[in-house]
Amino acid sequence: MRSINKIVITVAFALLASGTFAGVIRVSPGGPVRSIQQAINQAKAGDTILVNAGHYREGNIEVNKPLTLRGIGFPVIDGQKKNEIINIKSSHVLMEGFLVQHSGYSSYNDIAAIRITNSRNVIIRNNKLDDTFFGIYSQHSNNCLISGNTLRSYAKTELASANGIHCWKSDSMQIINNEISGHRDGIYFEFVTNSNIMNNRSHDNLRYGLHFMFSNNDRYEQNRFERNGAGVAVMFSKQVTMLQNTFHSNWGAAAYGILLKEISDSRIEHNEFTRNTTGIYMEGTTRIMVLRNSFNGNGYALRVQASCSDNTIQQNNFTGNTFDVATNGSLVLNSFNSNYWDKYEGYDLNRDGIGDVPFRPVSMYSMVVERNPTAMMLFRSFLVNLFDKSEKLLPALTPENLKDDQPRMRSLKF
Repeated sequence: MRSINKIVITVAFALLASGTFAGVIRVSPGGPVRSIQQAINQAKAGDTILVNAGHYREGNIEVNKPLTLRGIGFPVIDGQKKNEIINIKSSHVLMEGFLVQHSGYSSYNDIAAIRITNSRNVIIRNNKLDDTFFGIYSQHSNNCLISGNTLRSYAKTELASANGIHCWKSDSMQIINNEISGHRDGIYFEFVTNSNIMNNRSHDNLRYGLHFMFSNNDRYEQNRFERNGAGVAVMFSKQVTMLQNTFHSNWGAAAYGILLKEISDSRIEHNEFTRNTTGIYMEGTTRIMVLRNSFNGNGYALRVQASCSDNTIQQNNFTGNTFDVATNGSLVLNSFNSNYWDKYEGYDLNRDGIGDVPFRPVSMYSMVVERNPTAMMLFRSFLVNLFDKSEKLLPALTPENLKDDQPRMRSLKF
Protein backbone atom coordinates (compact mmCIF):
# COMPACT_ATOMS: atom_id res chain seq x y z
CA MET A 1 0.00 0.00 0.00
CA ARG A 2 2.96 2.35 0.49
CA SER A 3 3.70 2.17 -3.23
CA ILE A 4 0.10 3.12 -4.07
CA ASN A 5 0.07 6.02 -1.65
CA LYS A 6 3.40 7.18 -3.05
CA ILE A 7 1.93 7.33 -6.56
CA VAL A 8 -1.18 9.23 -5.45
CA ILE A 9 0.81 11.74 -3.37
CA THR A 10 3.38 12.24 -6.15
CA VAL A 11 0.70 12.96 -8.74
CA ALA A 12 -1.20 15.27 -6.40
CA PHE A 13 1.87 17.35 -5.53
CA ALA A 14 2.95 17.46 -9.16
CA LEU A 15 -0.42 18.78 -10.24
CA LEU A 16 -0.43 21.37 -7.47
CA ALA A 17 3.13 22.45 -8.22
CA SER A 18 2.53 22.72 -11.95
CA GLY A 19 -0.73 24.56 -11.58
CA THR A 20 -0.76 27.04 -8.72
CA PHE A 21 -3.46 28.88 -10.63
CA ALA A 22 -4.90 25.72 -12.13
CA GLY A 23 -8.24 26.07 -13.77
CA VAL A 24 -11.23 23.87 -14.47
CA ILE A 25 -12.55 23.24 -17.96
CA ARG A 26 -15.97 21.68 -18.39
CA VAL A 27 -16.95 19.53 -21.33
CA SER A 28 -20.57 18.76 -22.18
CA PRO A 29 -22.46 17.80 -25.34
CA GLY A 30 -24.34 21.09 -25.45
CA GLY A 31 -21.73 23.42 -23.94
CA PRO A 32 -19.14 25.74 -25.43
CA VAL A 33 -16.53 22.97 -25.12
CA ARG A 34 -17.96 19.79 -26.65
CA SER A 35 -14.81 17.80 -27.35
CA ILE A 36 -12.42 16.21 -24.86
CA GLN A 37 -9.49 16.83 -27.20
CA GLN A 38 -10.55 20.47 -27.51
CA ALA A 39 -10.50 20.81 -23.72
CA ILE A 40 -7.04 19.20 -23.52
CA ASN A 41 -5.71 21.59 -26.16
CA GLN A 42 -7.05 24.60 -24.23
CA ALA A 43 -5.87 23.40 -20.82
CA LYS A 44 -2.68 24.36 -19.06
CA ALA A 45 -0.49 21.98 -17.09
CA GLY A 46 -2.20 21.10 -13.81
CA ASP A 47 -5.73 21.96 -14.96
CA THR A 48 -8.75 19.75 -14.29
CA ILE A 49 -11.08 18.73 -17.10
CA LEU A 50 -14.57 17.76 -15.96
CA VAL A 51 -16.50 15.80 -18.58
CA ASN A 52 -20.26 15.70 -18.08
CA ALA A 53 -22.35 12.66 -18.94
CA GLY A 54 -22.88 12.19 -22.64
CA HIS A 55 -21.70 10.29 -25.69
CA TYR A 56 -18.40 11.52 -27.11
CA ARG A 57 -17.49 9.90 -30.43
CA GLU A 58 -13.78 10.59 -30.36
CA GLY A 59 -10.60 8.69 -31.05
CA ASN A 60 -6.87 9.29 -31.04
CA ILE A 61 -7.22 11.63 -28.07
CA GLU A 62 -3.74 12.73 -27.00
CA VAL A 63 -2.99 13.84 -23.44
CA ASN A 64 0.33 15.67 -23.69
CA LYS A 65 0.48 17.63 -20.41
CA PRO A 66 -0.11 16.95 -16.69
CA LEU A 67 -3.90 17.01 -16.25
CA THR A 68 -6.76 15.59 -14.25
CA LEU A 69 -9.51 14.12 -16.44
CA ARG A 70 -12.60 13.30 -14.43
CA GLY A 71 -15.87 11.92 -15.77
CA ILE A 72 -19.18 12.88 -14.14
CA GLY A 73 -21.83 10.18 -14.47
CA PHE A 74 -19.58 7.94 -16.59
CA PRO A 75 -19.51 9.82 -19.89
CA VAL A 76 -18.97 7.51 -22.87
CA ILE A 77 -15.86 7.87 -25.03
CA ASP A 78 -16.61 5.87 -28.17
CA GLY A 79 -13.86 4.87 -30.60
CA GLN A 80 -16.48 3.58 -33.05
CA LYS A 81 -14.31 0.51 -33.73
CA LYS A 82 -11.95 2.68 -35.76
CA ASN A 83 -9.29 4.16 -33.56
CA GLU A 84 -7.05 3.91 -30.57
CA ILE A 85 -9.04 5.99 -28.14
CA ILE A 86 -6.72 7.71 -25.62
CA ASN A 87 -2.94 8.01 -25.59
CA ILE A 88 -1.38 9.50 -22.45
CA LYS A 89 2.04 10.89 -23.36
CA SER A 90 2.63 12.99 -20.27
CA SER A 91 3.61 12.17 -16.72
CA HIS A 92 1.41 13.15 -13.77
CA VAL A 93 -1.97 12.44 -15.36
CA LEU A 94 -5.08 11.24 -13.51
CA MET A 95 -8.00 9.74 -15.44
CA GLU A 96 -11.11 8.44 -13.70
CA GLY A 97 -14.85 7.95 -14.10
CA PHE A 98 -15.20 7.20 -17.83
CA LEU A 99 -16.83 4.48 -19.93
CA VAL A 100 -14.40 3.82 -22.79
CA GLN A 101 -15.77 1.58 -25.51
CA HIS A 102 -15.40 0.21 -29.06
CA SER A 103 -11.71 0.67 -29.79
CA GLY A 104 -10.35 -0.24 -33.19
CA TYR A 105 -8.89 -3.63 -34.08
CA SER A 106 -5.75 -4.52 -35.98
CA SER A 107 -3.93 -7.76 -36.72
CA TYR A 108 -0.55 -5.97 -36.81
CA ASN A 109 -0.88 -2.87 -34.56
CA ASP A 110 -1.41 -2.95 -30.81
CA ILE A 111 -4.49 -0.71 -30.67
CA ALA A 112 -5.58 0.14 -27.12
CA ALA A 113 -8.49 1.86 -25.44
CA ILE A 114 -6.12 3.66 -23.06
CA ARG A 115 -2.37 3.77 -23.72
CA ILE A 116 0.34 5.12 -21.41
CA THR A 117 3.49 5.97 -23.36
CA ASN A 118 6.91 6.88 -21.88
CA SER A 119 5.31 8.40 -18.79
CA ARG A 120 5.58 8.32 -15.01
CA ASN A 121 3.15 8.71 -12.13
CA VAL A 122 -0.02 8.15 -14.15
CA ILE A 123 -3.22 7.00 -12.42
CA ILE A 124 -5.98 5.21 -14.34
CA ARG A 125 -8.74 4.37 -11.88
CA ASN A 126 -12.45 3.61 -11.58
CA ASN A 127 -13.12 3.46 -15.32
CA LYS A 128 -15.19 1.00 -17.34
CA LEU A 129 -13.80 -0.41 -20.57
CA ASP A 130 -16.10 -2.32 -22.90
CA ASP A 131 -15.51 -4.05 -26.23
CA THR A 132 -11.86 -3.11 -26.66
CA PHE A 133 -8.87 -4.76 -28.35
CA PHE A 134 -6.13 -4.02 -25.85
CA GLY A 135 -7.71 -2.45 -22.79
CA ILE A 136 -5.07 -0.49 -20.82
CA TYR A 137 -1.60 -0.63 -22.38
CA SER A 138 1.57 0.63 -20.67
CA GLN A 139 4.82 0.91 -22.61
CA HIS A 140 8.10 2.26 -21.26
CA SER A 141 6.25 3.72 -18.28
CA ASN A 142 7.09 3.75 -14.58
CA ASN A 143 5.40 4.13 -11.22
CA CYS A 144 1.84 4.05 -12.55
CA LEU A 145 -1.36 2.93 -10.78
CA ILE A 146 -4.13 1.06 -12.62
CA SER A 147 -6.88 0.57 -10.06
CA GLY A 148 -10.58 -0.14 -9.72
CA ASN A 149 -11.27 -0.54 -13.43
CA THR A 150 -13.65 -3.00 -15.08
CA LEU A 151 -12.45 -4.33 -18.42
CA ARG A 152 -14.79 -6.47 -20.50
CA SER A 153 -14.37 -7.74 -24.03
CA TYR A 154 -15.94 -10.44 -26.17
CA ALA A 155 -13.06 -12.33 -27.75
CA LYS A 156 -13.88 -15.40 -29.82
CA THR A 157 -10.41 -16.46 -30.99
CA GLU A 158 -6.89 -15.75 -29.72
CA LEU A 159 -5.78 -14.32 -33.07
CA ALA A 160 -8.61 -11.78 -33.11
CA SER A 161 -8.20 -10.69 -29.49
CA ALA A 162 -5.73 -8.91 -27.22
CA ASN A 163 -5.00 -8.44 -23.53
CA GLY A 164 -6.95 -6.59 -20.86
CA ILE A 165 -4.10 -4.90 -18.95
CA HIS A 166 -0.87 -5.10 -20.93
CA CYS A 167 2.44 -3.83 -19.55
CA TRP A 168 5.61 -3.86 -21.65
CA LYS A 169 9.05 -2.69 -20.55
CA SER A 170 7.65 -0.93 -17.51
CA ASP A 171 8.74 -0.65 -13.89
CA SER A 172 7.07 -0.19 -10.50
CA MET A 173 3.55 -0.72 -11.81
CA GLN A 174 0.63 -1.20 -9.41
CA ILE A 175 -2.30 -3.23 -10.81
CA ILE A 176 -4.93 -3.16 -8.05
CA ASN A 177 -8.64 -4.10 -7.67
CA ASN A 178 -9.48 -4.52 -11.35
CA GLU A 179 -11.89 -6.99 -12.96
CA ILE A 180 -10.91 -8.35 -16.38
CA SER A 181 -12.88 -10.77 -18.57
CA GLY A 182 -13.31 -11.80 -22.20
CA HIS A 183 -9.80 -10.95 -23.41
CA ARG A 184 -6.97 -13.12 -24.71
CA ASP A 185 -4.93 -12.71 -21.49
CA GLY A 186 -6.43 -10.87 -18.55
CA ILE A 187 -3.14 -9.31 -17.37
CA TYR A 188 0.09 -9.52 -19.36
CA PHE A 189 3.58 -8.56 -18.15
CA GLU A 190 6.62 -8.60 -20.45
CA PHE A 191 9.93 -7.14 -19.26
CA VAL A 192 8.18 -5.61 -16.24
CA THR A 193 10.08 -5.27 -12.96
CA ASN A 194 9.43 -4.34 -9.32
CA SER A 195 5.66 -4.36 -9.73
CA ASN A 196 2.59 -5.54 -7.79
CA ILE A 197 -0.60 -7.22 -8.99
CA MET A 198 -3.10 -7.25 -6.12
CA ASN A 199 -6.79 -7.98 -5.47
CA ASN A 200 -7.76 -8.39 -9.12
CA ARG A 201 -10.34 -10.79 -10.54
CA SER A 202 -9.37 -12.20 -13.92
CA HIS A 203 -11.91 -14.64 -15.30
CA ASP A 204 -13.30 -16.17 -18.50
CA ASN A 205 -10.39 -15.09 -20.67
CA LEU A 206 -9.48 -17.14 -23.73
CA ARG A 207 -5.93 -18.00 -22.69
CA TYR A 208 -4.34 -16.91 -19.40
CA GLY A 209 -5.78 -14.98 -16.50
CA LEU A 210 -2.23 -13.69 -15.90
CA HIS A 211 0.79 -14.09 -18.17
CA PHE A 212 4.38 -13.31 -17.14
CA MET A 213 7.27 -13.20 -19.60
CA PHE A 214 10.82 -12.10 -18.70
CA SER A 215 9.54 -10.16 -15.69
CA ASN A 216 11.61 -10.19 -12.48
CA ASN A 217 11.20 -9.05 -8.89
CA ASP A 218 7.41 -8.88 -9.12
CA ARG A 219 4.66 -9.88 -6.73
CA TYR A 220 1.07 -10.91 -7.22
CA GLU A 221 -1.23 -11.57 -4.30
CA GLN A 222 -4.87 -11.94 -3.27
CA ASN A 223 -6.05 -12.26 -6.88
CA ARG A 224 -8.70 -14.64 -8.17
CA PHE A 225 -8.16 -16.47 -11.46
CA GLU A 226 -11.05 -18.62 -12.60
CA ARG A 227 -12.47 -20.24 -15.74
CA ASN A 228 -9.60 -19.06 -17.92
CA GLY A 229 -8.62 -21.13 -20.93
CA ALA A 230 -5.20 -22.12 -19.61
CA GLY A 231 -4.98 -20.56 -16.15
CA VAL A 232 -1.87 -18.53 -15.24
CA ALA A 233 1.60 -18.72 -16.84
CA VAL A 234 4.85 -17.49 -15.33
CA MET A 235 7.71 -17.95 -17.80
CA PHE A 236 11.39 -17.06 -18.08
CA SER A 237 11.35 -14.99 -14.91
CA LYS A 238 12.94 -14.95 -11.47
CA GLN A 239 12.19 -13.70 -7.98
CA VAL A 240 8.43 -13.75 -8.38
CA THR A 241 6.25 -13.94 -5.24
CA MET A 242 2.82 -15.59 -5.64
CA LEU A 243 0.87 -15.15 -2.41
CA GLN A 244 -2.74 -15.78 -1.28
CA ASN A 245 -4.23 -16.18 -4.76
CA THR A 246 -7.15 -18.39 -5.77
CA PHE A 247 -6.91 -20.56 -8.90
CA HIS A 248 -10.31 -22.05 -9.62
CA SER A 249 -11.93 -24.07 -12.42
CA ASN A 250 -9.25 -23.68 -15.07
CA TRP A 251 -10.23 -26.79 -17.04
CA GLY A 252 -9.03 -28.05 -20.38
CA ALA A 253 -6.50 -30.34 -22.03
CA ALA A 254 -3.74 -27.75 -21.57
CA ALA A 255 -5.11 -25.88 -18.55
CA TYR A 256 -3.31 -25.19 -15.28
CA GLY A 257 -3.75 -23.24 -12.12
CA ILE A 258 -0.15 -22.09 -12.68
CA LEU A 259 2.21 -23.05 -15.47
CA LEU A 260 5.82 -22.43 -14.38
CA LYS A 261 8.41 -22.58 -17.14
CA GLU A 262 12.07 -21.68 -16.70
CA ILE A 263 11.65 -19.63 -13.54
CA SER A 264 13.86 -19.55 -10.45
CA ASP A 265 14.19 -18.21 -6.93
CA SER A 266 10.48 -17.66 -6.43
CA ARG A 267 7.85 -18.32 -3.78
CA ILE A 268 4.32 -19.79 -4.00
CA GLU A 269 2.62 -19.50 -0.62
CA HIS A 270 -0.90 -19.57 0.90
CA ASN A 271 -2.66 -20.08 -2.45
CA GLU A 272 -5.76 -22.16 -3.18
CA PHE A 273 -5.84 -24.50 -6.18
CA THR A 274 -9.34 -25.89 -6.66
CA ARG A 275 -10.84 -27.83 -9.58
CA ASN A 276 -8.07 -27.23 -12.11
CA THR A 277 -6.87 -29.76 -14.64
CA THR A 278 -3.42 -29.30 -13.07
CA GLY A 279 -2.80 -27.21 -9.96
CA ILE A 280 0.86 -26.40 -10.68
CA TYR A 281 2.83 -27.56 -13.72
CA MET A 282 6.59 -27.13 -13.27
CA GLU A 283 9.10 -27.32 -16.12
CA GLY A 284 12.68 -26.11 -15.85
CA THR A 285 12.11 -24.55 -12.43
CA THR A 286 14.85 -24.06 -9.85
CA ARG A 287 14.74 -23.04 -6.20
CA ILE A 288 10.99 -22.58 -5.99
CA MET A 289 9.41 -22.70 -2.53
CA VAL A 290 5.88 -24.15 -2.60
CA LEU A 291 4.64 -23.57 0.94
CA ARG A 292 1.32 -23.73 2.81
CA ASN A 293 -0.92 -24.05 -0.24
CA SER A 294 -4.19 -25.94 -0.56
CA PHE A 295 -4.70 -28.35 -3.48
CA ASN A 296 -8.27 -29.62 -3.60
CA GLY A 297 -10.23 -31.46 -6.28
CA ASN A 298 -7.72 -31.02 -9.10
CA GLY A 299 -6.96 -33.55 -11.82
CA TYR A 300 -3.27 -33.29 -10.97
CA ALA A 301 -2.19 -31.29 -7.94
CA LEU A 302 1.45 -31.10 -9.08
CA ARG A 303 3.16 -32.13 -12.29
CA VAL A 304 6.90 -31.85 -11.75
CA GLN A 305 8.98 -32.51 -14.83
CA ALA A 306 12.43 -34.10 -14.71
CA SER A 307 13.99 -30.75 -15.69
CA CYS A 308 13.12 -29.28 -12.26
CA SER A 309 15.64 -29.13 -9.41
CA ASP A 310 16.12 -27.76 -5.90
CA ASN A 311 12.43 -27.02 -5.43
CA THR A 312 10.87 -27.41 -1.98
CA ILE A 313 7.26 -28.56 -1.53
CA GLN A 314 6.47 -28.21 2.14
CA GLN A 315 3.50 -27.96 4.53
CA ASN A 316 0.80 -28.11 1.85
CA ASN A 317 -2.62 -29.80 1.96
CA PHE A 318 -3.46 -32.32 -0.78
CA THR A 319 -7.11 -33.40 -0.70
CA GLY A 320 -9.46 -34.91 -3.27
CA ASN A 321 -7.05 -34.76 -6.21
CA THR A 322 -7.09 -37.51 -8.83
CA PHE A 323 -3.27 -37.52 -8.80
CA ASP A 324 -1.32 -35.69 -6.10
CA VAL A 325 2.04 -35.69 -7.90
CA ALA A 326 3.09 -36.79 -11.37
CA THR A 327 6.52 -36.74 -12.98
CA ASN A 328 8.15 -37.94 -16.20
CA GLY A 329 11.51 -38.92 -14.75
CA SER A 330 13.07 -41.22 -12.19
CA LEU A 331 15.76 -38.91 -10.82
CA VAL A 332 14.43 -36.85 -7.91
CA LEU A 333 16.10 -33.48 -7.31
CA ASN A 334 13.30 -31.84 -5.33
CA SER A 335 12.26 -32.00 -1.69
CA PHE A 336 8.82 -33.00 -0.34
CA ASN A 337 8.40 -32.54 3.39
CA SER A 338 5.70 -32.23 6.07
CA ASN A 339 2.71 -32.14 3.72
CA TYR A 340 -0.77 -33.49 4.41
CA TRP A 341 -1.89 -36.16 1.94
CA ASP A 342 -5.44 -37.50 2.21
CA LYS A 343 -4.29 -40.69 0.43
CA TYR A 344 -1.78 -41.49 3.17
CA GLU A 345 -2.62 -44.79 4.88
CA GLY A 346 0.23 -44.88 7.38
CA TYR A 347 0.14 -44.75 11.16
CA ASP A 348 1.37 -42.56 14.00
CA LEU A 349 2.25 -44.74 16.99
CA ASN A 350 3.86 -41.99 19.06
CA ARG A 351 1.01 -39.56 18.29
CA ASP A 352 3.22 -36.63 17.36
CA GLY A 353 1.10 -35.81 14.30
CA ILE A 354 3.75 -37.09 11.90
CA GLY A 355 3.33 -40.38 10.04
CA ASP A 356 5.81 -43.07 11.05
CA VAL A 357 6.37 -44.32 7.48
CA PRO A 358 7.06 -42.17 4.40
CA PHE A 359 4.41 -41.39 1.82
CA ARG A 360 5.14 -41.76 -1.88
CA PRO A 361 2.71 -39.43 -3.69
CA VAL A 362 3.50 -40.66 -7.22
CA SER A 363 1.33 -43.63 -8.11
CA MET A 364 2.29 -46.24 -10.67
CA TYR A 365 -0.87 -45.41 -12.61
CA SER A 366 0.13 -41.73 -12.89
CA MET A 367 3.47 -42.82 -14.38
CA VAL A 368 1.64 -44.95 -16.93
CA VAL A 369 -0.77 -42.12 -17.81
CA GLU A 370 2.15 -39.68 -18.14
CA ARG A 371 3.60 -41.92 -20.88
CA ASN A 372 0.31 -43.06 -22.39
CA PRO A 373 -2.63 -40.66 -21.76
CA THR A 374 -5.18 -43.09 -23.21
CA ALA A 375 -4.66 -45.23 -20.10
CA MET A 376 -7.03 -42.82 -18.32
CA MET A 377 -9.80 -45.06 -19.63
CA LEU A 378 -8.89 -47.47 -16.84
CA PHE A 379 -9.29 -44.86 -14.12
CA ARG A 380 -10.94 -46.21 -10.93
CA SER A 381 -10.76 -49.78 -12.18
CA PHE A 382 -10.01 -52.59 -9.74
CA LEU A 383 -6.86 -53.52 -11.68
CA VAL A 384 -5.40 -50.03 -11.32
CA ASN A 385 -6.04 -50.01 -7.58
CA LEU A 386 -4.39 -53.39 -7.24
CA PHE A 387 -1.30 -52.27 -9.17
CA ASP A 388 -0.98 -49.08 -7.10
CA LYS A 389 -1.20 -51.05 -3.84
CA SER A 390 1.47 -53.43 -5.05
CA GLU A 391 3.73 -50.57 -6.15
CA LYS A 392 3.61 -48.97 -2.71
CA LEU A 393 4.86 -52.20 -1.16
CA LEU A 394 7.59 -52.89 -3.72
CA PRO A 395 8.39 -49.73 -5.72
CA ALA A 396 9.55 -50.55 -9.23
CA LEU A 397 8.29 -47.90 -11.67
CA THR A 398 7.81 -44.90 -9.40
CA PRO A 399 10.80 -42.76 -8.31
CA GLU A 400 11.98 -44.34 -5.08
CA ASN A 401 13.30 -41.10 -3.60
CA LEU A 402 10.24 -39.01 -4.39
CA LYS A 403 8.67 -39.27 -0.98
CA ASP A 404 7.55 -37.29 2.01
CA ASP A 405 9.43 -38.61 5.05
CA GLN A 406 7.29 -36.62 7.49
CA PRO A 407 3.70 -36.73 6.20
CA ARG A 408 1.18 -34.95 8.39
CA MET A 409 -1.63 -36.98 9.88
CA ARG A 410 -4.08 -34.05 9.85
CA SER A 411 -4.62 -31.22 7.43
CA LEU A 412 -2.69 -28.07 8.21
CA LYS A 413 -4.42 -24.88 9.31
CA PHE A 414 -3.33 -21.79 7.41
